[in-house]
Amino acid sequence: MRTVDLCGEWKLRILGENVYGIGPEFMPARVPGSVYGTLLELGKMPDPYYRDNELTALRLMENDFEYVRSLELTREMLDWDAVLLCFEGLDTLADIYLDDTLLGRADDMHRVWEYSLKGLARPGVSRLRVVLRSPTRYIRQENEKIYAGGSHEAMEGYPHLRKAHCMFGWDWGPRLPDAGIFRRVSLKLADCARLESVYVTQHHEMSEPAEKPGEDGLTHLWVEDKRVRLEFRPDVERFRKDETLSAEVTLTSPEGRVYSQGEDGSIVVEDPKLWWPNGYGEQPLYRVCCRLLGQDGRELDRWERRIGLRTVTMDTRPDPWGQQFAHQVNGVDLFAMGADYIPEDNLLSRVTPERTRRLLEDCRAAHYNCIRVWGGGYYPDDFFFDICDELGLLVWQDLMFACSSYELDEAFEKNISVEAAENIRRIRHHACLGLWCGNNEMETQVFEKAWKPSQKQFYDYIKIFEYILPKIVKREDPNAFYWPSSPSSGGQF
Repeated sequence: MRTVDLCGEWKLRILGENVYGIGPEFMPARVPGSVYGTLLELGKMPDPYYRDNELTALRLMENDFEYVRSLELTREMLDWDAVLLCFEGLDTLADIYLDDTLLGRADDMHRVWEYSLKGLARPGVSRLRVVLRSPTRYIRQENEKIYAGGSHEAMEGYPHLRKAHCMFGWDWGPRLPDAGIFRRVSLKLADCARLESVYVTQHHEMSEPAEKPGEDGLTHLWVEDKRVRLEFRPDVERFRKDETLSAEVTLTSPEGRVYSQGEDGSIVVEDPKLWWPNGYGEQPLYRVCCRLLGQDGRELDRWERRIGLRTVTMDTRPDPWGQQFAHQVNGVDLFAMGADYIPEDNLLSRVTPERTRRLLEDCRAAHYNCIRVWGGGYYPDDFFFDICDELGLLVWQDLMFACSSYELDEAFEKNISVEAAENIRRIRHHACLGLWCGNNEMETQVFEKAWKPSQKQFYDYIKIFEYILPKIVKREDPNAFYWPSSPSSGGQF
């Protein structure tokens, strides 16, 4: 696999009435970036967080916007088996063109959008265009067709769009539904096949938890791991079927020791170093490298990630009060200490690894051991989970649904199914991942009919969060724990 980076300098213009008095000409813009972010950097709009500037910034989103850049393609590039234009984050309603050819449309900021250029593009310089449609017009028009209720602090109709709900306003934040290309853009060239992901299954042989004095002078429950056996399931996408493929996996310990696969394809780690949440132990990380090979031994693609050796689930055994609900790592139940993680900024281009690390290091210093990614925002970038791995912050990961009544039809089901599968595959290998949760607060809200759901939407809730999504979690991350809602009594109201 060869990747050509298409980030950096683009151009942006506003299609329609500009509330800031900017003409229809193109402006320089950086990708990843956004409309608000570009205008702020160029000094063409005031700070939307100051006083009531939010109101004018909101009116700007009644317009459409256009991003453009040139794209040079060579004959050698077009001769690869797959030539894919990849957008890792489009916010949100986007029409993608190569010159005057419509490659496709995007309508979900939580997904990766890829478009094949094979057979469409020609050698030379082409014009790549992304037209972003108004999110506020869209939700208003859709809500006139079918009413979908939701959080009273947000704009009506927001449940119709797979965009971070809090961008339309929340009880803690403003109505700033930005638009843009907020993650990486690239051209991916593949020979024969590529690795989409690798699923790692851990089999632990552990001792029973026993009491042991800790460095803090207190007594802790402790376990010893005798060995861990790792199994690997590569997910491969083929572009040609005339070649025999194989996969080769190695594991590198924190000290640099390299483990290779045995005859059965698994890797056995003797005397493993376990990953623990903050306050319970250390956070050693092992590196997995999976190489996809052609029949002549050439490397077609490579998947490299860090993992932690640990078991993790929720302990829901009966207790004197009913049923307990505790994070359990390596057989030890945790006393959970932490908070919700909401988006750090409505302008996503201002969320950087450095800013996020400072925030999460403060969480660790305050003795957090858990972080809950709240379902009304967006799925964080990879660096968020990398930092949580390093700091020992166990992640409760909501799927991106919150405080809403959703209307389920065939298109919506297909969209959220792809969205969930893509993000589960992207995140599932992380040591910090504690559980998947279907939504934020909706089991109680739907039961109480807080957002006035129709009878269909009432039953759609059960189908989405107790049938569709748990099936996808079971398929993509079968060793993970799924919980339908927060809070929840376990489902079925």
